[in-house]
Amino acid sequence: MKTFFLGAKAQKYKGSKVQNEIRTKSIFFILFSIFFTLFSYGQEQDSTQVNQLDNVLVSAVRVTAKIPVTFSNMDKKEIKFRNLGQDIPVLMNYLPSVVTTSDAGGGIGYTGIRVRGSDATRVNVTINGIPYNDAESQGTFWVNMPDFASSVESLQLQRGVGTSTNGSSAFGASLNMLTDSYASKPTGEVSGSFGSFNSQKETVKFSTGLLNDHFELAGRLSRIKSDGYVDRASSDLKSYFLQGTYVGKTTLIKALVFGGTEKTYQSWNGIDAATLNSDRTFNSAGMYTDEAGNVRFYDNETDNYKQNHYQLHWSESFSDKWSTNLALHYTKGQGYYENYKEDAPMADYNLNPVGAIITTDLVRQKWLDNDFYGTTFSAKYKDEKLDVILGGGWNKYEGDHYGKVIWARYASQSELGDHYYDDFSTKTDGNIFAKANYQFTEKLSFYGDLQYRRVEYKADSPETGLVDDTFNFFNPKAGLNYEINQKNTLYFSYARANREPNRTDYEGGNVKPEKLNDFELGWRFNSEKFQLNSNFYYMGYKDQLILTGRLDDVGSPIRANTEKSYRLGFEFDATISLSDKFILRPNFTLSSNKNVDLAVEGQYYGTTKIAYSPEVIAGNIIVYSPIENLHISLLQKYVGEQYMNNIELPEAKLADYFVNDLNVSYEIKPRAIFKSITITGLVNNILDKKYVSNGAMWDIYPYYYPQAGINFLAGLTLKF
Repeated sequence: MKTFFLGAKAQKYKGSKVQNEIRTKSIFFILFSIFFTLFSYGQEQDSTQVNQLDNVLVSAVRVTAKIPVTFSNMDKKEIKFRNLGQDIPVLMNYLPSVVTTSDAGGGIGYTGIRVRGSDATRVNVTINGIPYNDAESQGTFWVNMPDFASSVESLQLQRGVGTSTNGSSAFGASLNMLTDSYASKPTGEVSGSFGSFNSQKETVKFSTGLLNDHFELAGRLSRIKSDGYVDRASSDLKSYFLQGTYVGKTTLIKALVFGGTEKTYQSWNGIDAATLNSDRTFNSAGMYTDEAGNVRFYDNETDNYKQNHYQLHWSESFSDKWSTNLALHYTKGQGYYENYKEDAPMADYNLNPVGAIITTDLVRQKWLDNDFYGTTFSAKYKDEKLDVILGGGWNKYEGDHYGKVIWARYASQSELGDHYYDDFSTKTDGNIFAKANYQFTEKLSFYGDLQYRRVEYKADSPETGLVDDTFNFFNPKAGLNYEINQKNTLYFSYARANREPNRTDYEGGNVKPEKLNDFELGWRFNSEKFQLNSNFYYMGYKDQLILTGRLDDVGSPIRANTEKSYRLGFEFDATISLSDKFILRPNFTLSSNKNVDLAVEGQYYGTTKIAYSPEVIAGNIIVYSPIENLHISLLQKYVGEQYMNNIELPEAKLADYFVNDLNVSYEIKPRAIFKSITITGLVNNILDKKYVSNGAMWDIYPYYYPQAGINFLAGLTLKF
């Protein structure tokens, strides 16, 4: 079984569009040059205004404590202590209601995240307000952006529907990331880490600082390698990040180019219960029997993908009350995964029988060549009582899917480069929204948010059939924020979300869009030594797409609509300063997640638990700083038992687990050469817990994804 889901991955894999790509790149840099020329003379820098301008990049999708939305923030300082090569979901593991997993078992390579039981296809992800989720599968492939955490200034996770944003609707959470701000002075940074499973990371960063008080160029190069905890689950990941920034008195312009390449040995099959007990690291990917009857493993059973992102942002502050942001973006993705197939039916690959021979061993590649481009925009007005944001976006996805047989034992009539399938899909997604926060009184404010979204999706493939669907969604949101006093705030909100099916859903036949009503009631307490956030939530679904237990021909789960389901929960998180040396950061979630009157393929099951939705999720971080610049953290995570399907088969139950990590960081500030030297160590799973964080059902048979026992990473960062 494949957590990665080959159907979704094949999307992540058209004939070549080199001219389009070159043209788009040229337009991108010409526009940047024009903007730079227009604003590079005669403007003086004001640091206060510039900081405000930098926030305009994400103000259309982010919230503050004055908005009645449930959220958590992570900034660069918090990220850096554990940024030793593991992926962004792993770094977010200790946020409330978050569950993470790793196919390779060690947090490098393919990783996944669920929030409130909702998987990555239901978590809306944006980078500087630009959608990142794959338009067709709606998933987020973090492996395509290795070490992106090193270029993140801050991130905000909004749980529930959250506010209106660009891209697909949030059905469990929305995550928006702001990339590095500019540096006023030249900086440089070299960092490296190594650890278990031959894991290693090298990163180089630089910034010119503001040249002539206006222009900065900054960049990063990274490489991450790991053998993985699971057999042959290797990763070879490379990435880059380049940013040019123009800073004026009322203007901020950023041009960004970033991307990465990944080559990972496939580790998404999982293992059955017997193998879990006898050989936890076994990986069946690439396994075949040669002509002599020997069991072997194909050495190039790999996933290969590259993705390049181009963004241009223009933020303008016209006055203390008015500001705008306009962004253009283009993403180019291309890659394939390769499989050895044993005794494959020749007819499935357009091969003619060779005499009486109708099957053959072969090596296939499934390709995706896609383009994603568009624009986002917003205008903000703010005075003492009213804060209004008008915005929207238009984005288009074009994806070619095709397959090639690169070797066959009986090649028949095939020619090198032949395609055994070809299909093309397009998706256009446009939205407009208006958000307003009005301060009725000194204590009471009202928040309103209206969004109209139109989606057009066309596809033609044997899996999906002929698809030509158009969806028109209206998503209203509203809430109240009441400040009892300077320390205590209550809030209540309602949000409506509608969501279109993804590519794989069309394989299931007559699917309908999903609908969600999200109610949030929260209390925030903020004092000098104690901060607390707590909230109740009720998420009521109509026609939610849930797992049926059936699989398609490449192992992807088939989903079907269920008429009624809900998630009801309580979330709590706090920061407690016991002293200057001790800080506690506990959080927990208690929830009930149910399908109501569930019927699957004509069989009635009644009320059942929603798959992958543990009723208890808890975390805690204990930080001890015995001396200045030394931080010792114990990180704890508990995830309750959960089912891997919606009919509560006993075989589908995943056991609960409790793991502990130890993180140590010490910063030295020498008087010469380097500004700082930081030594970091991370010991994961210090109690060597044998646990499984994820799994899948192959019909009635469970498959598991075991995570590594005790393992470590250590790093050194030099700043100058």
